[in-house]
Amino acid sequence: MKIDFNIMSVISPEQSNTSARTLAVAVPTISFDQTNAQVLEVFSQNRELISLPVLEGRSPIGLISRNIFMSQMSKPYFKELYEKKTCIAFMDKNPLIVQAGTHIETLAALAVESGDKTLAEGFLIVENDQFLGLGSGLDLMRMMVDLQTEKNLQVMQSIDYASTIQRAMMSTSLKAMSATLNDACLIWEPRDVVGGDFYHFERFNDGWFAAVADCTGHGVPGAFLTLIASSLLSQGLSKLGPKDPAMLMSEVNRGMKLALGQFADQNRLSESDDGMDAAFFWFNDATSELTCANAKAPLFILMPDQDEIQTIEGKRVGIGYVDTPAEMCWDNKTCTLTNDAVVLSATDGIIDQIGGMKNIAFGKQRLRDYLLRHRDTPMEQFGQLLMLEQKAYQGLHRRRDDLTVFGFRLSASNKRQSAM
Repeated sequence: MKIDFNIMSVISPEQSNTSARTLAVAVPTISFDQTNAQVLEVFSQNRELISLPVLEGRSPIGLISRNIFMSQMSKPYFKELYEKKTCIAFMDKNPLIVQAGTHIETLAALAVESGDKTLAEGFLIVENDQFLGLGSGLDLMRMMVDLQTEKNLQVMQSIDYASTIQRAMMSTSLKAMSATLNDACLIWEPRDVVGGDFYHFERFNDGWFAAVADCTGHGVPGAFLTLIASSLLSQGLSKLGPKDPAMLMSEVNRGMKLALGQFADQNRLSESDDGMDAAFFWFNDATSELTCANAKAPLFILMPDQDEIQTIEGKRVGIGYVDTPAEMCWDNKTCTLTNDAVVLSATDGIIDQIGGMKNIAFGKQRLRDYLLRHRDTPMEQFGQLLMLEQKAYQGLHRRRDDLTVFGFRLSASNKRQSAM
């Protein structure tokens, strides 16, 4: 009987490149009623053939593995016993058979589920129940790697552009700060490409308002929360003005809980428990008074004639979380600043960073000590040196969180510039 090699045509490049069809390779086939001697002839003529599809008509019914077949036929007397028998004697009757339109990711899951034999010996690809080609486990893995690489590239391109949007969102605040304060530093370093920290600075006729905030998480989820929180802060400033940071904080809290559905209601469970820690502060040009409200975010103040840093902690209640009451009220703390007073606000990205010889957090005390040592350093250089010290302390430890630092030194020129 003549052997039907049934060489299939190569799949056209116009067809989908994410389906099993792409992996279909033209190979010789054999009919179910042909003998093992004919199988041996096919394998002898096609040294690269790993598996031989067995067809009934045009439909595949099994797969013969070269390794298994050759090892069996090499045993004593096996060739004499089986060479005239039909090839189904050594056929895998349950190979993986997939439709040509099966998506590559679905195919990969099916291949893993079916076991090692599919990855080693291949799988059968059909269209309209007719044999289209043989798929290789190695080719499948290569395609999955390429597909994942392409997806990762697309995700990273999206995140990179999201970073551009996030930085652009805060660029107005940076310009306003630079135009208002001539001795200030502002450091914003997301742990990933985008981050969950944000800052806000806005100039008003009789003073300025600033906020430093740390939203839940980091990366994309954290960045998404910054959009919500910063939008609510802008709305609150338009509605209430900047002079009562505690009231503004309560307004943002209600808005965040409403936006995220975060209410402590036993009959309605929230899908998230997210919020932010923040420091809001208002500076009055005429009186040099700094009024601040703090939600789990400290503020450090160093007066020029003192060697002790005043730390304003505020309430240990975050903004917007499920457990934070909708009518939560924070407190305002007011401090009159004199020329050369230094004010510093930082998120816990620097305070909680693990490092040093003892593998412990950087901590507030280390930050206060740094402030005392560099109290006379221009603020831009102050920020640069602080980051060098923080990175040296972090050492080989992984960055734990996003990091934001805002600091300024009050001077007569600042106040004159603010009043203009």
